[in-house]
Amino acid sequence: MTLKDKLESYFIDLNVQYDRKEENLWVISDDERSLQNVLVSIDDQVVTITVNVMDLPGNNREQFYKKLLTLNATDMIHGAYAIEGNNVVLVDTLEGETMDLKELQASLDAIGLALTQHYQVLSEYRN
Repeated sequence: MTLKDKLESYFIDLNVQYDRKEENLWVISDDERSLQNVLVSIDDQVVTITVNVMDLPGNNREQFYKKLLTLNATDMIHGAYAIEGNNVVLVDTLEGETMDLKELQASLDAIGLALTQHYQVLSEYRN
């Protein structure tokens, strides 16, 4: 079974809606896990899960960066906050060859939990 087939079978098993956008790129949604427009991509044997959180704030960036780093260190189960262009994203990577259903589920659950729990804290910095 290819990694692409493996991922799609896991999406089905997890009952997440997915749309294959390109050869190695899917967009998934799962209201139950608080996930919308989550990108899942494959590069070699690495599965990357990314979701846009917000635009970088115009003010108080030093405080904002400190908050993100603190959340990464103390409150993230899987993945981390990162900067991509002018956006704050949550990103997690999984080793495709050894990834199993429970590992993918744990990653998606952790991202959904972070999005829900950190919404209020990060919204203070929204433009």
